[in-house]
Amino acid sequence: MSLPRADYDPRRVCVNPCPNLTLGVGRNKRTAGVYLAGALFAIAVWTFLDAAILSAHAKPAHDTEPVLVHVTFVDWVPGICSLLGMLVVNLIDKDRVRGEDGFGDSKAVWRARLFLFISFALMAGGLAGSVCVLILKYILNDYPEMYKYYGYCNVSQNIGFMLSAVVLWISQSSSGEYEYNLTI
Repeated sequence: MSLPRADYDPRRVCVNPCPNLTLGVGRNKRTAGVYLAGALFAIAVWTFLDAAILSAHAKPAHDTEPVLVHVTFVDWVPGICSLLGMLVVNLIDKDRVRGEDGFGDSKAVWRARLFLFISFALMAGGLAGSVCVLILKYILNDYPEMYKYYGYCNVSQNIGFMLSAVVLWISQSSSGEYEYNLTI
């Protein structure tokens, strides 16, 4: 062991512990964090809906040319995956993930961590899917820049969902109104 025996905790998975970060000083940090997460979520949804509405009402430059590409269901799938992952992340009880408050069932802690992993995997898969859609559908087909905007909005939506989930997790993980702990 690299740690002195006095500092060793047998429940710990990693040898080097993650640092316990506390963020800022303020009276209403928890409330501000929840509002910031909501604002990030709203901006993420707005950017993709802007692209979807713009695509639905797109008109060709000349009447003889067709509109090259539209936002289709393929564009919606990564956002749906990220949204499901975000919902599951925020439905998980944070004390169960940590194994605190005397939960007698050790399988409950394991299940909570499994659901947390699956939800983060859904969000990461949504982000990877949106990048793939951007590259395969918009960039490789060499569409004009106005059509690539649809793919950029898809990627920014998934990034916004992930940031919103992280901000909401941190703000709801605080034990009191005066501190934020970035621990799992």
